[in-house]
Amino acid sequence: MRSVGVGVVGFGWMGRVHAQAYSRVRQHYPSLPAPVLVGVADEVPGRAADASDLYGFLAAFEDWRDLVDDPRIEAVSITAPNFLHREMGSAFAAAGKHIWIEKPVGLSAADARAIVGPGQVCVGFNYRHAPAVARAMSLLRDGAIGRVTHARFRWFSDYAASPSGALTWRFSAARGGNGVLGDLGSHAVDMVRFLLGPVSEIWGETAIFIPARPRAVGATTGHAVGSGALGPVENPDWFSAVLRMVSGARVTVEASRVAVGSQNQYGFVIHGTRGRLEWDFRRMGELRIGDAVVFVGPGDGEYSSFQPGAGIAMSYDDLKVIEAALFLRSISEGVGYGAGLEDAIRAAEVLEAVALSAETGEWVPLG
Repeated sequence: MRSVGVGVVGFGWMGRVHAQAYSRVRQHYPSLPAPVLVGVADEVPGRAADASDLYGFLAAFEDWRDLVDDPRIEAVSITAPNFLHREMGSAFAAAGKHIWIEKPVGLSAADARAIVGPGQVCVGFNYRHAPAVARAMSLLRDGAIGRVTHARFRWFSDYAASPSGALTWRFSAARGGNGVLGDLGSHAVDMVRFLLGPVSEIWGETAIFIPARPRAVGATTGHAVGSGALGPVENPDWFSAVLRMVSGARVTVEASRVAVGSQNQYGFVIHGTRGRLEWDFRRMGELRIGDAVVFVGPGDGEYSSFQPGAGIAMSYDDLKVIEAALFLRSISEGVGYGAGLEDAIRAAEVLEAVALSAETGEWVPLG
């Protein structure tokens, strides 16, 4: 069985999720190439060395550039903050590496377009891989709810709801880009496009509800509490948008990082001329079809690679294992599977149109 040497750049929470996915992938997909954890890089002193000890990477570095020319590394995971995606992605792509990169892929559509190379690129839009979403896609393609008329997609989180949450890179325009639009909104927009097709025109509104936060003292991972002096929040906490779809459907999309009490409340309701579909990530294995709740099972997406019978819960980490499998399959077969760079570009274009509409108050068409 052929192996693929992999590297991971950035070892906060998402870097650990990628490493864990690599370590599990052949337990669920034994026919795929075996990933070998070759190198890990993180600029925080000691973090890469700790990752090497815990996960078994062969080498640890503080400078990600040490992975670019390493001939042992065929593929790389980029899980660093958004503002580093373009430089890192471009360098690894130019070196011929295959890339699994977290959304939103940079700060703009232009950043995503700059990642050009011969390798495969997989993007971390993991929610589209939930088996219930696969069931929903199948029902939509079969016309089970008729013609889609309108839908709403909501991505609510409270990770930044506390005013004492640290002023990390996420709240900086230069480092975190467009805030909740790229962070949570990119997932929501990808799901809209994945299930309902392309967008033709957009109206949007944004807001900052917590205008200042305490600065972080020292390195952070995840969503830390700050204790330094207050600094300004430079990008939106919330947005809402109306999308006119090419199909003629109307879709509302709303995302918030400051929705008190809404912990990872992600999902959608899709209405058609003959029925309705509803999914909530927090009840990931269930799909509401009209008034009935159906448990997904073997035959729905990748469910059978994890569980033998309907009603057994899957997890967020399982979705990342599916992503890792699609990435390795793309490398093995030379054909892209799952969400790719084009999906990241299209999602970024939609979100840039939302921001422009919020600024001008006008509807913004997509070319």
